[in-house]
Amino acid sequence: MRDLVRETEATEELLSEQQRRILTRIRKWAAEHDGETHSVWEIGRSVGLASTSSIAYQLGQMEQLGVLDRSLSRGPGKGIALPW
Repeated sequence: MRDLVRETEATEELLSEQQRRILTRIRKWAAEHDGETHSVWEIGRSVGLASTSSIAYQLGQMEQLGVLDRSLSRGPGKGIALPW
């Protein structure tokens, strides 16, 4: 478990400020809504991005780093899930 925490922290160091805000928002929402995530549009709006393509790009970059997984999710998040 400690190794996973260290790996997660190291990976998060690679995130841009915008991506950190997105991740924080996704985590907060998931914690408050029993693991469900909100939609791409809602995520973008909550961090100040108007374009869904911009937020989709950021989510894609975050997925490549392993910070989130878009193949599994619950709720309207349309494939956005936290891997831990």
